[in-house]
Amino acid sequence: MEQMIKNNRMKNILIYAVTVGLVGLASCSDFLNVRPVGAVDESTLLSREGIEMTVVGMYAKLHNTDYFEATLTNYAYGDVMGGSANKGSAYSDQPAFTNLEIYAFTLDNSYLFTKWKSVYNGVFSANTLINMADQIKGDLSAQAGQSRDYYTEVVAQARFFRAFWHFEGIKLFGAAIPYVSNADLLASVNPKISNVDESGKYIYIWDKVEEDFQYAFDNLPDVWENDRGKANKWAAAAFLAKVKMYHSSPYNGTNATANKWQEVKSLLENVMANGKDNNGTKYRLSETYEELYVAGKSDWTGESIFDIQLAISGTQTNTNAVNGGPHIAMSGALGNNGWGFYQPSYDLANSHIVDDAGLPLLDKSYQTKAPLTTLAEKIVTTDHVAYTDPRLDISVGRFDIPYWDWGIPGWNASATDLSIDGWIREPSNGGPYLNKKNIGKQADRGSLSVSTSAGSTAKNYHIIRYADLLLWYAEALIETGNPAGAREYVNQVRARAANSYVKAIDPATLFETTSEYRMDDKVNNKTGENAASNYRIGLYPESQFASKEKALQALRFERKIEMTLEGHRWYDLARWGIVADELNNFVSYEKKYLGKYNSSSYQAKWVTMPIPNQEILTMQGVLVQNENWK
Repeated sequence: MEQMIKNNRMKNILIYAVTVGLVGLASCSDFLNVRPVGAVDESTLLSREGIEMTVVGMYAKLHNTDYFEATLTNYAYGDVMGGSANKGSAYSDQPAFTNLEIYAFTLDNSYLFTKWKSVYNGVFSANTLINMADQIKGDLSAQAGQSRDYYTEVVAQARFFRAFWHFEGIKLFGAAIPYVSNADLLASVNPKISNVDESGKYIYIWDKVEEDFQYAFDNLPDVWENDRGKANKWAAAAFLAKVKMYHSSPYNGTNATANKWQEVKSLLENVMANGKDNNGTKYRLSETYEELYVAGKSDWTGESIFDIQLAISGTQTNTNAVNGGPHIAMSGALGNNGWGFYQPSYDLANSHIVDDAGLPLLDKSYQTKAPLTTLAEKIVTTDHVAYTDPRLDISVGRFDIPYWDWGIPGWNASATDLSIDGWIREPSNGGPYLNKKNIGKQADRGSLSVSTSAGSTAKNYHIIRYADLLLWYAEALIETGNPAGAREYVNQVRARAANSYVKAIDPATLFETTSEYRMDDKVNNKTGENAASNYRIGLYPESQFASKEKALQALRFERKIEMTLEGHRWYDLARWGIVADELNNFVSYEKKYLGKYNSSSYQAKWVTMPIPNQEILTMQGVLVQNENWK
């Protein structure tokens, strides 16, 4: 019990921050329309207590109520733009979102505008904290009996978040965006920072972001013993490696590619050898893929490198539903008036089909097969016979397959067939699949006195986890001339996926039952019985990693499956320089089932999104549109 109380301290303090309205932090509605702090008197803010309140408020920026725009989980950009998910809901709902989905990009898309504001609101909160700490630096230095310098730790956390938010901007809009420092904030309440120099050349901010993450790595503690949710030095090292990896990738938001792969490799080796979470657990893969997405098992068990903390506590729905309360929940079937957004795509679901060796169909031959689920006259059936990677039914909800403890989608005791039963709001728009990974169990919701929805959960949202790191390391090995060495790390991730699968249950009682389907575990050479569907998984042979080209093919497909519906896909495709090829292939497949893609196509230059036109106008010529959108 004592350990549980300690583990939840950071979760609960974040809820407090949301409840009090992020005391001391003003939000900026324009580029950086900074308003003086006025919620609390200055003497209270400029104290250790005020600093700590502001630190908590900075972390609470990770809880964002702009869930349509998915400003932090990035599902609108990483998954929907990346072809892993359809917008869902109704075609006419949220037209700006639909435009992102079907690649009808415009300079005034409100979702892109919200993301831009979110980035610089986060930067503002970090700079505000640095400036507050500087004003009372003498009062924040280490006191007798303290082993660490409190001032330095505060600034290190602020610089971590300043880098974090700028990097969020880089990933979507490219590296030629304004870098705003605390000095810029002090110089003007409305700083207008240009993204070009006096000669009109773009200013790329890679180095400044790396410097901030480096400072955080050098000055944050190994472990926050009483604040489990804070960023430690190993989280900073992981982000530093990620920035360098993006900077080194085939397309990185500039016209030139750096080569920092050796630095990426060294950083990741340090994290893998020495990194640990704030529970003191050395980083490792969780025992099963499933437990990563189950509250009570997914937090601080070694896989989480940096998480958004979620808890069923207090009265704030956004502390337990980072993608929005009812927003991504399915409609009538879950009993919480869900809105039905964020549905996995046909391409994503069917890319989990495997061959006789339990390996993915890297040639995309799954696209020539009948889909796992067919949709005709609103009757949905699921193909249980086709062998798939067992991660499919952890990530994706399929009809006639158990959906956590909510029941079996499509099963109706009073009907003679499988009907959609309200699980899908508009099948002709969103398709037949359900988001499962991001929905908690019904049992997660706890007391009904807490404001919750079917999208509520106490399971943390993983921003970086150890499997992510292993796949980055495999990529770094490939890029530094050792494709054969990458196989071990890709196979580590695949081997973990063999440790669990969805069992068949009786739809009336939700108790486990017998079935004719099985788990064909070629990793451990054994068979699992009573599966909900046929599953199979195996390890890659040496031949798949004999060359850089073949190794990258396997690595990239593994990221698609392992990181399914975690907001990464579009970003990966863009940085790899293959976004147009992959998304045009996606469109050609998905439009066989969903007519909204009939006129869609993706241009190769769309490796960054346009800087919102509202910001170009607000900055009155100081801010220049990125070159791909002029």
